[in-house]
Amino acid sequence: MTHGAATTARQWQVLSQLERGRWVGTAHIFDQLNMAGFEVSLRTVQRDLNALAKRFPIEKNNANPQGWRWREDAPLQSLPHMNLSQAVAFNMVEANLTQLLPPAILDELFPWFDLARRQLKDSKVSHTWLDRVRIEPATQPLIAPAIKASCKDDIYQALFHQRQILATYTRRSQPEPSQYSLHPLAIVQRGVVIYLLASRVDDPEAIVRTFALHRFENVEVLDLLAITPDGFDLDSYLDDGGMGFAHPLFSQLPDRGKQTQVTLHFKQSAGKSLTESQLSHDQKVVIHDDQTMTVTATVNLTSQLVWWLRGFGSGLIDAQPELLYQAVTQEMP
Repeated sequence: MTHGAATTARQWQVLSQLERGRWVGTAHIFDQLNMAGFEVSLRTVQRDLNALAKRFPIEKNNANPQGWRWREDAPLQSLPHMNLSQAVAFNMVEANLTQLLPPAILDELFPWFDLARRQLKDSKVSHTWLDRVRIEPATQPLIAPAIKASCKDDIYQALFHQRQILATYTRRSQPEPSQYSLHPLAIVQRGVVIYLLASRVDDPEAIVRTFALHRFENVEVLDLLAITPDGFDLDSYLDDGGMGFAHPLFSQLPDRGKQTQVTLHFKQSAGKSLTESQLSHDQKVVIHDDQTMTVTATVNLTSQLVWWLRGFGSGLIDAQPELLYQAVTQEMP
């Protein structure tokens, strides 16, 4: 990199550290420059700031140590700039959330993802924070099924713009694909599988159905408005046992077991993790002298809860209500 280009890159990094409405000290800017790989003196940073103040709407105060900021009347900067904290955040968004973002948003974010990668490439942060942070699933990790990219993009576009789709889809129970006209309603990721919630255009009852994205073979976005069934709310749908979370035994309970107080009796060695990660905000834990513990909490009775409790094996001694313990201990078909 030439001297002039290096100076421009460094000064652009200096500008990216400044904020509107909050003073940023020169020592902080100096530290951030060094983390980004610019080995300069504090005096150079001060000279850069004074030079930039002649060309950009930035100002300094008379404090000791001195602070700098964008002036209140400064227009929003149209050129992309990003400090190291923002670069780390964009890098983690790219790594963990791009599967759920629609193409219209991803197209706008890709330049920022690229800028974040370049910002972190030579910085010391890339060898500290990013190498020491991971998101690990709490369950057995599985390999995500392959999704046809064109189908995924079209589904997300239709959902984003509230348009109907004409889709070729193969259900798990059928050997041959079928064609469906759908009203897209929501996207839900369950484990590594992404599902489209939709109602069929030819269904007068507008029943909400689930479609795994990896089973779509072709999707056409139609210029027809997608209609949301009356009363549909994604959170309510999931809380009420959508996505196969409902358990048949709990249909006997009021409101299908929604918001039910449960009492779980564990061996202390098995249930001790619940003293750190709670089942609910009203959870209470009682430790007994016989190396057992009792946990009370208000939760939704679901298949997920049943499978989770089965994972404790003999570490779970008892559970109330009785139907919950019956679901946990009954033989699987």
